[in-house]
Amino acid sequence: MRYLITGGAGFIGSHLAERLLDRGDRVVLLDNLSTGSVENIRHLKSCDRLQYHFDGIENRQLLAELVDDADIIVHLAAAVGVKLIVESPVKTIETNVNGTQLILEAASKKRKLVLNASTSEVYGKNTNVPFREDADLVLGPTTKGRWSYAASKALDEFLALSYWKERKLPVIVVRLFNTVGPRQTGRYGMVLPNFVKSALDDTPIHIYGNGQQSRCFCDVQDTVEGLICLMDTSRSIGEVINVGNTEEISIEGLAHRVKERTGSSSLIEYVPYDKAYEPGFEDMMRRVPSVEKLQALTGFRPQTCLNEIIDRVAAFFQQKTEPLNIHRAVTTSASAD
Repeated sequence: MRYLITGGAGFIGSHLAERLLDRGDRVVLLDNLSTGSVENIRHLKSCDRLQYHFDGIENRQLLAELVDDADIIVHLAAAVGVKLIVESPVKTIETNVNGTQLILEAASKKRKLVLNASTSEVYGKNTNVPFREDADLVLGPTTKGRWSYAASKALDEFLALSYWKERKLPVIVVRLFNTVGPRQTGRYGMVLPNFVKSALDDTPIHIYGNGQQSRCFCDVQDTVEGLICLMDTSRSIGEVINVGNTEEISIEGLAHRVKERTGSSSLIEYVPYDKAYEPGFEDMMRRVPSVEKLQALTGFRPQTCLNEIIDRVAAFFQQKTEPLNIHRAVTTSASAD
């Protein structure tokens, strides 16, 4: 199969490309490197089944050529990270909505399957946990820039499903929950890589808010496997499916777990939301997926435990900063699972 991955030099995109190449598929990556990195795909560049283009989706001629040559389009390109979203709401909305429109328009001309990556953010302030795909979306007011990302991704979903209903374009909408693992950067506010890096450096671990908000962290390898399983079955076409892990932990608990797994002496410091992001910032207290639909459609559900995920992220950072003190190796507490 021939796959086109937008945002292919990003965190998830690079792991998906790696997995597809490993199983013998052909992969074309399209990325403008606004948040992606050449480093993420450097180890793949020697593969003769990989092509890459460092350009934007708005290059319609290039996009048309790449879509024409692909069997499946995986649309991952999007604004990422709460910090970037709060600081650049215009870019967030334009990147998400315009980019998805261009992908769907190009794919529609050739009836190519599109997997559109959405987000758990669309559930907003819904408190009916675990989140099921048919649940109401409860967003905050438009005066709070924090909700612009959720609104733009919800619009992407409406748009994708409309192309399916009206123009018979085969689409799959996937709501990704917190995906973590090696190669993820904390540059835009991703909590786990920031916690792990601080712990390894023995610098303060900063918790935004009171730390009682909880999340479920899914290993990127599980996320990638879920995406591939969904693309491999026609039963997922026209559906919205959660992909995430169901192991819930508070952010405060995560900070202590990271300290424990890395043997860190870092202090834990609390930073008010207003100082971390913007005045009046609103957060979701719990974000837990229901993955019954994913399992029913594919037989797969993410199961990598949090301790293993933390160890893999820590090992990645340690490899990047070698030589590092031997006594800080993450394998010291590997038996704690």
